[in-house]
Amino acid sequence: MLLGELSEAFGVSGQEQEVRDLLYHAVKDLADEISVDTIGNLIACRKARQSAPHGEPLRVMVAAHMDEVGFMVTGIDNGGMLRFAPVGGIDARVVLDKQVVVGRERMPGVIGSKPIHLQDRDEPGAPVKFENLAIDVGAGSKDDLEGRVSVGDVVAFKMRFCVLDTNPSGLRAVMGKALDDRAGCALLVELLKTDYAFDLYAVFTVQEEVGLRGARVAAFAIKPDVAFVLETTICDDLPKKVDTTNVTRVGDGPAITIRDRTVVADQRLVRLLVDTAEQEGIAYQFKSPETGGTDAGAIHLVQDGVPSAVVSTPCRNLHSMANLMSLADYDETLRLIRATLLRLGPEDLRR
Repeated sequence: MLLGELSEAFGVSGQEQEVRDLLYHAVKDLADEISVDTIGNLIACRKARQSAPHGEPLRVMVAAHMDEVGFMVTGIDNGGMLRFAPVGGIDARVVLDKQVVVGRERMPGVIGSKPIHLQDRDEPGAPVKFENLAIDVGAGSKDDLEGRVSVGDVVAFKMRFCVLDTNPSGLRAVMGKALDDRAGCALLVELLKTDYAFDLYAVFTVQEEVGLRGARVAAFAIKPDVAFVLETTICDDLPKKVDTTNVTRVGDGPAITIRDRTVVADQRLVRLLVDTAEQEGIAYQFKSPETGGTDAGAIHLVQDGVPSAVVSTPCRNLHSMANLMSLADYDETLRLIRATLLRLGPEDLRR
């Protein structure tokens, strides 16, 4: 299963090579043109297979990011413990005692902290800080790591991808690391298997988690007429004492963004997505406004501006080692974006 392979691949921001290699082999027979740009984006272009209704075909960019959140080694103490800092947005509370792999050798390690037996009375329950944590790779001294681990090496969570079949309703889920946004990448591969009346630029971007950097570079080069971003988005559907509005809910279908911290989605494209979902009988939800950001935040500002929209698959435990996603939501996200692209035409971009 491609999604599982992508989930388990090592691809912290700036070190996406392993993910890119998997995707290159997955799309090389589906695209007419394929390239890797200077920053590391993988760009696969599938030319229009159908006649454009009004002259030159549109240039449609669909993006999903390859990178995952992780860590970077910032120091090695004399006892062989690794000091580290987060790469991307990670809550320090979710990293305690988690398994990781370090650097080029994928050296196994575990994130450790002071045992509760040795903590002062006021320490339990206090905020967790990265500066109080360390990665233990089993070294006895700094010298043991000479030539094997260096300051600047990146560190990723270690997690086996698995399918969960425990739901009595029959709803299947998957669990693994980096489903944000390897799920979007796997969906984008599937989109390249369909013929369209426009040139599809499937862009697997780098460095989204540290500032939407790859998407900005790719969009500047492609000059798309319109862009869609495939993402994985947060849920807030765990039990609460007080019922509040959820950002998204697992099992309720793909989430359409109206706005977030980086973009106000183009309302023509939002309307097209909603109309398509309703005509195709696809359950959908709206992502709660003002939370998070995606590659659309960079793409829509490039050149003269690019009409942009975002479709996301809901996912629990985002930016941790154990993301959980409904396979039904995943499949319906593919149905929605594929059906929307098949309906897309120049008339959908008219004011």
